[in-house]
Amino acid sequence: MSLKDKKIILGVCGSIAAYKSAYLLRELRRNEADVRVVMTPSATKFVAPLTFSTLSHSQVFIEMFSDEGASIQHVELGLWADAMVVAPITASTIAKFVYGIADNLLTSIALALRAPLIIAPAMDADMYVHPATSNNISRLKERGVFVVEPEKGELASGLAGVGRLAEVEVIIEGLRKLFEGHYRDLAGKKVLVTAGPTQEPVDAVRFISNRSSGKMGFAVAAAAANRGAEVRLVAGPVSLETPRNVLRENVATADEMYEAVKRNIEWSDALVMTAAVADYKVPDPPDRKIGKDEHARGETELRLVENVDILKSLSDRKGNRVVVGFALETDNGVENAAKKLKSKSLDMIVLNNPREEGAGFGTDTNKVTMFFSDGKRRELPTMPKYEVALKILDEVKGILGSKSPA
Repeated sequence: MSLKDKKIILGVCGSIAAYKSAYLLRELRRNEADVRVVMTPSATKFVAPLTFSTLSHSQVFIEMFSDEGASIQHVELGLWADAMVVAPITASTIAKFVYGIADNLLTSIALALRAPLIIAPAMDADMYVHPATSNNISRLKERGVFVVEPEKGELASGLAGVGRLAEVEVIIEGLRKLFEGHYRDLAGKKVLVTAGPTQEPVDAVRFISNRSSGKMGFAVAAAAANRGAEVRLVAGPVSLETPRNVLRENVATADEMYEAVKRNIEWSDALVMTAAVADYKVPDPPDRKIGKDEHARGETELRLVENVDILKSLSDRKGNRVVVGFALETDNGVENAAKKLKSKSLDMIVLNNPREEGAGFGTDTNKVTMFFSDGKRRELPTMPKYEVALKILDEVKGILGSKSPA
C-alpha cells in the first residue's frame, strides 16, 4: 500500500523518544505522504518545533488557541486526515485517549478524528506493564485503535525491558497495514454483527450462559465501521464500550437475539455471527428465586429445551447476503465446522479452539481457521482480534464482490 498523497497527522508526545519522530517524519516524506505535525506542549521540551517544521515544510501545530482567538483547527485537522499516528505516545496520553480528556490540541484532534488511529507507545518498562497502562491499551484496541507494540531493550532510565519506541520501519509498516485494512473500502455496505454470550434464565436470579467476552464481535464491528461500512451490532450481556460509529442493540436471551437479527437482516449486505448463543434454555422459568430447601436430598434436575438456531432459521432469507458463522470447538473442530458450514448455508465459517494458547475466552488475541463454501480454507496465526477482524472482512469484501446484485 503506497503512502503517496496520504494525509497523515503525526502526533508527538513528551517522551525522550520524541527525537525519533523526526526520523519517522522524514521517512513519511520520502514515501510522499502529506504530513502535519501536532506536538503536545511537553513534547517541545524534548525537540524544537522548528525541527519538524523544517522537515515537513509545513506549520507545526501545538496550541489550541492562536493569537487571533479561538480556533477550530482540531476539527479541521480531524476532517483533513486519512490517518493519525502518534509516535511516541506516553502513558498519560494513552489514558487521556481512553477517557476522552481533551486538554490539548493533540487529544482534541483524537476525539474529532474521523480516520483510523495508530499509536506507538514509549515509556519505562514498569510504566508499560503497569495494570493501568495495560488495561488502557486493551481498551483502545477494543475501539479499533492500531497499536505498534514497543520493543525490548535498554531504556533511558538505564533499566532494560519492554518500552522502547518501535523502529521507524516497523511503524511505517504498521501504517501501511492500517491503510490496507481501513481505507473505507466497505463504504456503502451494511454489516450486521452479533457478539457476546446469551443468558438463559433458570429462575429470577440464575441463568445458563458461557464465558464469551464479546471482544471478537466488537472487533469486527469496529473494523467494519473504520472501513466505512454502516454497522449494526446486536450484543449479548458484555461490559464492552460500543465502537465508534456503530449502532448497538443489547439483548440477553437467544430468543431476543433471534428477534433482533430477524428485524435487521433485510437491511444488511453481510451478517457476521460471532455470538456464542446458548444451545439450551429452561422452558417457562419462574419469576422468583427457587429456594434450596425446595430440592429433595440436596439434588435437583433441570429440564432443558433447544434454543432457536439463529443462522439455520434465517437461511431461507439469506438471498445474496454474505453470511459468516463462528464455530468454537474443543474436539473434532474441522469436521464440526465443515458440517455447520453446509447445514447453515454459510459463505464462510471461522473456527477457533479455546484450548489453544492465545485463542481462549477474554483474550485480546485469537487464532482461527476460515472455511469457505467452495471448499477452500485459510489458517491464520495468533494475532490481535482486531487484526483477525480485518482478515475476516477482507474475505467478506471479496465474497460480496463475487455476488451479483440482488
